[in-house]
Amino acid sequence: MESKNMITALAALAQESRLAVFRLLVQVGPDGMAASKIGEQLSISPSSLSFHLKELSHAQLVSSRHEGRFVIYSANFDTMNGLIGFLTENCCSGNAVCTPAAVCCPQTA
Repeated sequence: MESKNMITALAALAQESRLAVFRLLVQVGPDGMAASKIGEQLSISPSSLSFHLKELSHAQLVSSRHEGRFVIYSANFDTMNGLIGFLTENCCSGNAVCTPAAVCCPQTA
């Protein structure tokens, strides 16, 4: 991913409500959740939620689709994984302390 896209994504996540929305959408997985349910679960007003979802969409962190009369939002896992990869590659510079546990320290049975 390009640095400009990373900055946009990080800026979008640098706000408490947007981070909470993104975290919830990651937790519910690729099926996503209706905007109304997101607002209910996080106690965010519809107008505020609309603003936050627009910012997350602009950063390509979430996508939406229509199902009947509902708008379903889901996390964009490709963007999330790209962001994680970018940070790992460009900030860690091969430092083992910074390498994800699954890569540096495989679990033994």
